[in-house]
Amino acid sequence: MKIAIGNDHSGVELKAEITKLVEEMGHEVINVGTDSTESCDYPVYGEKAARAVAAGEADCGILICGTGVGISLAANKIKGIRCAVCSDTTTARLVKEHNDANIIAFGARIVGAEKAKDIVRAYLGAEFMGGRHQRRVDLISRLEEE
Repeated sequence: MKIAIGNDHSGVELKAEITKLVEEMGHEVINVGTDSTESCDYPVYGEKAARAVAAGEADCGILICGTGVGISLAANKIKGIRCAVCSDTTTARLVKEHNDANIIAFGARIVGAEKAKDIVRAYLGAEFMGGRHQRRVDLISRLEEE
């Protein structure tokens, strides 16, 4: 699987650890984030990752900023993206199973490296359940058409 990883300056160190984990899990990483700790604008990197996922260049994405919120807001502006902020493994699993989230985000200032790794494992290990959840995802997708 190809996974786009985007981040701002606050997520550089955590991105390195998540990249290593994702590659160890046998996935390819597409780095669309900054590699500098110089202050930068998170919407730029949220958009880059979201566009890669929406275009099919990546199967899913992982975003990291200070809280995970700002970068996820930017990603969710791109048609076809369902990005969820996850600070725990249960949410990470359920956003895939129930919402078919194609990107997750978390905050480097909110979760530590080990928790972030657990979140990524939970998300990547989950599968969309379909059924009644598909109907709800379709309702969300229709909102983009209005």
